[in-house]
Amino acid sequence: MLLRLMAPALLAALAACAVGPNFHRPSPPADRDYGNAQAQGTTVAAPGTGGAAQTFTAGAEIPGQWWTLFESPKLNSLVEQSLKGNPNIDAARAALREADHLYKAQRAALLPNVQGGFDATRAKNAVETLANPTSLPQVNPYYNLYTAQLSLSYMPDVFGGTRRALEEARAQVAATRYELIATYITLSSNVVATAVQEASLRGQITATQRLLELQHQLTETLRQQRSLGTASNVDLLPQEALEAQTAATLPPLQKQLGQTRDALTALLGRLPAREPAETFELAELTLPAQLPVSLPSKLVEQRPDVRQAEENLHAASAAVGVALADMLPQFTISAETGSAALKIGQLFGPYTGFWDIGASLSQTLFDAGALLYRHRAADDALDAAAAQYRAAVILACQNVADTLRALQADADALKASAAADLAAREAFELAQRQHELGTLSTVALLNAEQAYQLAEITLVQAQANRYADTAGLFQALGGGWWNLPEATFK
Repeated sequence: MLLRLMAPALLAALAACAVGPNFHRPSPPADRDYGNAQAQGTTVAAPGTGGAAQTFTAGAEIPGQWWTLFESPKLNSLVEQSLKGNPNIDAARAALREADHLYKAQRAALLPNVQGGFDATRAKNAVETLANPTSLPQVNPYYNLYTAQLSLSYMPDVFGGTRRALEEARAQVAATRYELIATYITLSSNVVATAVQEASLRGQITATQRLLELQHQLTETLRQQRSLGTASNVDLLPQEALEAQTAATLPPLQKQLGQTRDALTALLGRLPAREPAETFELAELTLPAQLPVSLPSKLVEQRPDVRQAEENLHAASAAVGVALADMLPQFTISAETGSAALKIGQLFGPYTGFWDIGASLSQTLFDAGALLYRHRAADDALDAAAAQYRAAVILACQNVADTLRALQADADALKASAAADLAAREAFELAQRQHELGTLSTVALLNAEQAYQLAEITLVQAQANRYADTAGLFQALGGGWWNLPEATFK
């Protein structure tokens, strides 16, 4: 009977319009490229590690596991380990479950609330002052009262405040999901970048150690020449200073390598004592030759931070409707039915039943402007969310533009470094031959090899930049998360 009475009010509430703005997705950027940073065609090539030419393809698809393009089984293994063991992923998944449960709890507000109750009371009647509540001749002032009842309450969503609150909670679920996706992409990108940094540092340390050995040999040669009178302190002291300066650069590189290994271990979700066995060298990585470039209009669909900002904007829009609905009249429908008896065995017997049904309307008449200011605050929050969305779009496009510029510059820098390294190596080889023929001094030979080793350090840095910025491009474009199974982000 209660449900029959409630049905008209329920249907009326569901048919009503929801107050507040209806959310519409922001229009995507109309730009067709990234201005002067737009990558076109193919980069220049250079000989050796990381020197392959890279071709930019507009609109090309981005694989979900883009790190496999570096063709390193060790790197693939570490990325997968990090995605399973990093606590930030677990925290993001727990936050998504929490948001989903809160949404489902909010959804219950659309339906009536029904509660059942049973009361048992033992009481004594004040026979000298009050009438017998049983309407029977007063014999015993003590009596029992048993009541079983079913209560129903319902607040019809006449102005859509509940539906707007549900819309807000649903948007928050979507925003939390994009936060999980962003965590996933950032983590995988950090593992790749850290592995590349490790490989770069190992190459720099090797070249620096070799350079230090050469400088030490040169220092010893000058000391011997000084003792023979063919060199002076004017020759020796600058060389000793140069050797000391080179030696001073080695500990910082070793420190960076150790800290990089610690960072890689932490990305895997491990303590420092469980450092991974895998190590990396640049020669073990393959530079991806085909690079995608997404249009700005497509980028806003791919970047999880932009999508999260969009859902935050959606939630803020719905919150305006909630605040507006709170300013309007509130309707409540309630009903009760049950049975009351002096003996528990008489419950639900003849003449023990009761019921009531009612409706109420309330309207805030004076609250010193609290509801008005809450509505204005919701409008301000909507403006802030819109600005934050625009900022997220600008940042996303900036990230892509910066990375495209870097990739073009990296290719040019590596080509120049490779040419300098080749010239230094040829000069060193020529010096070796001349030294073997006795036409070049040992000091001149060591100077030539020292220049070659310095060129090697610069070459390693240029090679690492290409790998790191290539990984940065995949991250800037959104990481291809849409090509992964949907269950990945649940």
